Amino acid sequence: MEIQQFFFGLSGTGKTTLSADCKRKLIGDDEHGWTSIGIFNFEGGCYAKCIHLHEETEPEIYQAIHSGALVENVQFFKGTKQINFDDGSLTENTRVSYPINYIGNAVTPSIGNIPNNIFFLTCDAYGILPPVSKLTAGQAMYQFISGYTAKVAGTEAGITEPKSTFSACFGAPFMPLHPGKYAAMLGKKIKDHNVKVWLINTGWSGGPYGTGTRIKLKYTRSIIDAVLDGRLDDVEYEEHSVFGIFMPKTCPNVPADILNPKNTWRDKSAYDEKAKLLAGRFIENFKRYGNEVSEEIMAAAPRI
Repeated sequence: MEIQQFFFGLSGTGKTTLSADCKRKLIGDDEHGWTSIGIFNFEGGCYAKCIHLHEETEPEIYQAIHSGALVENVQFFKGTKQINFDDGSLTENTRVSYPINYIGNAVTPSIGNIPNNIFFLTCDAYGILPPVSKLTAGQAMYQFISGYTAKVAGTEAGITEPKSTFSACFGAPFMPLHPGKYAAMLGKKIKDHNVKVWLINTGWSGGPYGTGTRIKLKYTRSIIDAVLDGRLDDVEYEEHSVFGIFMPKTCPNVPADILNPKNTWRDKSAYDEKAKLLAGRFIENFKRYGNEVSEEIMAAAPRI
């Protein structure tokens, strides 16, 4: 059976970029359903950020921009019809939308099997979370309810510096029931189908935004490949001292020294301080949900 995977994440975390990969078939980049027999996509197209888009790093999206695609907020090289993808003078949030069949490996109709792996994507601009970590079912439900990322310049109007944000179930405005209800449904599916859940940080390493550097896309792609190929199944893991998530000590084609984010910080005590600060924000945010979730979920909270 072909391996299926789900990406969850808020705007700017990398859903469209990571789902558009020539090695895998694409069902969709947003708005999916999960039934008792498989997954499906509600939409018929994709909506990608295109600031600093280059064919070498994101060939599928780059090649999808042709007649019939709709671009917004972009600028053209003067006197030409050629888009200047590096021009963010209007906004960093330049976008393109296109039919899903503009991606050569798109699946039609947009349906698939039960997923084997779930990836929660976060763009952690504080450099605290590791590039990849394995979650227990309880941690998966906790992270699902939390829906954490950091807004950075270009994702939303008025954002000029990183700001932590939490959106329950990665889509709070669309959830009429208590988030604990959806988390319980997700947890049951994870357990019933033995789905592996991973937290992927597409944000910063070696320090926060302005000090550290963004995790290279090629490393994130290598992590996804390693998970799907089963190459992280039997490696050694270590537990994060604050968040309790499990970090692999090795990953093919990824430098081992970035897998534990603390190792990338010059000032280790500063890392510990910022990790506890971020954990505190998780805990404070979760106070609104704690009265209607299971003990398994509450036990997955960060430790300060």
